[in-house]
Amino acid sequence: MPVTRGFFRRRPEGPEGRLPPGQYDTGSGWPVLTAEATPLIRPEAWTMTVDGLVERPTTWNWDQVQQLPSSTYTGDIHCVTTWSKFDVAFTGVSVDVLLDAAGPLPEAAFVMAHSSTGYTTNLPLSDLTGGKAWVVWEYGGKPLAREHGGPVRLLVPHLYFWKSAKWVSRLELMARDQPGFWERNGYHDRGDPWLEQRYQGD
Repeated sequence: MPVTRGFFRRRPEGPEGRLPPGQYDTGSGWPVLTAEATPLIRPEAWTMTVDGLVERPTTWNWDQVQQLPSSTYTGDIHCVTTWSKFDVAFTGVSVDVLLDAAGPLPEAAFVMAHSSTGYTTNLPLSDLTGGKAWVVWEYGGKPLAREHGGPVRLLVPHLYFWKSAKWVSRLELMARDQPGFWERNGYHDRGDPWLEQRYQGD
């Protein structure tokens, strides 16, 4: 897994009470980690689909998703590789807006997030609803960089950051949980930083 130079240099810890156990404050940096080659996805070629156990499978193109009500998450993010970054600001659309359009069926309880690269990660539906998750295209008021998942990534900041799938293109609603890429390779199915759910069995 490629990482940026200086990734392993620990820095002073962040504000008290905001750093989950086993984490360190990465400061002004933002390490780049990815399980696959960084793709070049042009916004005009990107689409977002919500399907599976929904009443109305729905696909938005770039222009259509930009017309949806946008919102900004300002807070912290935490990576399973032990770095945390404070006071980030991502702008996009709440996953609640996408789900409202598609209409989850009563039996929908889990979601598989799919990336344009083939990467997948699984989440309980409850971790994507109630203002807890976004599909984002801006970071710090600028277009999201390719290496960080641009043009669009999933953002689920209360879980470890591998759950915030880069280059996201589809949310598939399911009745039963199924492991995604890292979950099949030993990572925890949920990934709560405050419970240190890093690996299966944690």
